[in-house]
Amino acid sequence: MVEQVQAAVRTGPSTIEFQEFAMPDIPEDAALLKMEVAGICGTDVKLYKTPPNNKPTIMGHENIGYIAKAGREFTRRKGFKEGDLVFVEHYVMCGKCQWCHQGQYRHCENTDWRNNPDAIRYGYTSIEKPPHLWGGFAQYVYLPWNAVVHHVPKGVSPELAGLVTPMANGVEWSLFDAEVGYNSTVLIQGPGQQGLSQTVICKQAGAALIIVTGTSKDKARMEVAKLLGADYVINVDEEDPLARINEITAGKGVDFSLDCTAGAGTIPILLGINAMKRKAGLIVVQGEMKEFPNFPLEKMTTKAITIKSARGHSYRACELALEQLASKRFPLDKITTHKFGLKDVDLAIRSVGNQGVPDVIHASLMPWE
Repeated sequence: MVEQVQAAVRTGPSTIEFQEFAMPDIPEDAALLKMEVAGICGTDVKLYKTPPNNKPTIMGHENIGYIAKAGREFTRRKGFKEGDLVFVEHYVMCGKCQWCHQGQYRHCENTDWRNNPDAIRYGYTSIEKPPHLWGGFAQYVYLPWNAVVHHVPKGVSPELAGLVTPMANGVEWSLFDAEVGYNSTVLIQGPGQQGLSQTVICKQAGAALIIVTGTSKDKARMEVAKLLGADYVINVDEEDPLARINEITAGKGVDFSLDCTAGAGTIPILLGINAMKRKAGLIVVQGEMKEFPNFPLEKMTTKAITIKSARGHSYRACELALEQLASKRFPLDKITTHKFGLKDVDLAIRSVGNQGVPDVIHASLMPWE
């Protein structure tokens, strides 16, 4: 095993420095993960361009790897041994609060980086906090006793397993939050990895009609959406999406609207509200907007629309996502489009944000390449 760990450290807005860290000591209740794949998503694009703080950080919160070293107590408590291929959630729980006992670690204060300056979350926590290795853009990641770890099913490659985070969000948002089910009609706005994951889960749940919207930059992604189960795709740069939705649904509208546009402003919310012609529809939003002037509250209440916020995933959602990946029912390899080595992390992030290599959907960062 190497004595020094190489990592890509974000030291400022859109700035990466490559640094080495000493291999940490692993106590009996901890483990060390040898990274295989760190997935890169739209959140990384935003965190890279506009860091939430000015502290140096190893990014990477979609982490797949092998247990390289495990303390005896870690193995006894958690059931993971050296050599196991695992997925590590980005939440680092307290293990004591009501949310942790429910498997809803996303709400635990110990991992709430927005409100707790001492929070621990992979891809968000600064290298200033020992033992420093808190992100997947590195060769190794430290796993304390309270890391949330899942077995990757046999037959699922590390690269395909890199999709588990967006797929778990798909389960959480469309299946658990929206309760999409048999014969549902669904509007999915944004054909990135989140939107494509929602497409798969809605199709699996029995949705009768799935409409996916995107822009001209999303041409390749919308083609993948059709392969994954979308019945219609709409390029909002070329046609009026509301008029097209009304045409497709014969004026009935949709039951559900899932906003996966990653902060495209008020337009997706307004489209979702207007596209719901039937009573008691439901919208899931990501909540990236700080202000929403002239929000159409009357229209929303008249149509009895429910709005829910999309916020991460639960333990159960991750387990179901891993089962979905293992089922091979859908051609999910169409989402894992590109691989990058650690030295190309800047290019990888920019490419996911449509600023580098074209037609990237989900980028796999391979820290050893």
